[in-house]
Amino acid sequence: MVSKVVESPAAAVAGIKDGATIMIGGFGTAGMPAALVDAVIAQGADNLTVVCNNAGNGETGLAALLRTRRVRKIMCSFPRQSDSYVFDALYRAGDIELEVVPQGTLVERIRAAGAGIGGFFTPTGYGTMLTAGKESREIGGRHFVLEYPIYADVALIKASKGDRWGNLVYRKAARNFGPVMATAAACTIAQVDEIVGLGDLDPESIVTPGIFVHRVVAA
Repeated sequence: MVSKVVESPAAAVAGIKDGATIMIGGFGTAGMPAALVDAVIAQGADNLTVVCNNAGNGETGLAALLRTRRVRKIMCSFPRQSDSYVFDALYRAGDIELEVVPQGTLVERIRAAGAGIGGFFTPTGYGTMLTAGKESREIGGRHFVLEYPIYADVALIKASKGDRWGNLVYRKAARNFGPVMATAAACTIAQVDEIVGLGDLDPESIVTPGIFVHRVVAA
């Protein structure tokens, strides 16, 4: 019997290695898999690269992981909010590397990885510091820059419901980056509010098919 359900967040993140690239879903705290992030903190993996929309809020979730100083680099769109003071202090001290990626480009780079696309041209950022040194090309009278896919060793995402095969549905805006990140990682781990029986999810409402999910944990 195929079952991707694991008994705890600790078991779900077991095996994450030092130096791993980890995608973390969430738009701020909406859709943030906080239990899985806390489990990574307890697990102890070091020298991590984190791909996320922002750089943490307050003292919990991603901010708590950053505070351990085990994140070497973060790739995100919004590194500074009013409560991103943990990241801000680390960056000013030179203790973390930052790659700012425009939000649409970030999503498309992740999607490209999941779709097997080797790269794409976008007009976003052309002529700015964000694209300095990148290959550019004029297409149809417009200037574009070449962007490459972002792959991850692990994706940590949050969904509303999941079944033992890993099929997932989300709650409204908490969906955000979860579906696209699930396709771009070698191992996708889903934190869900509820595990339901096989067949209980309407096939028409399943957003992330279980083929993209490797572990599911209720938290």
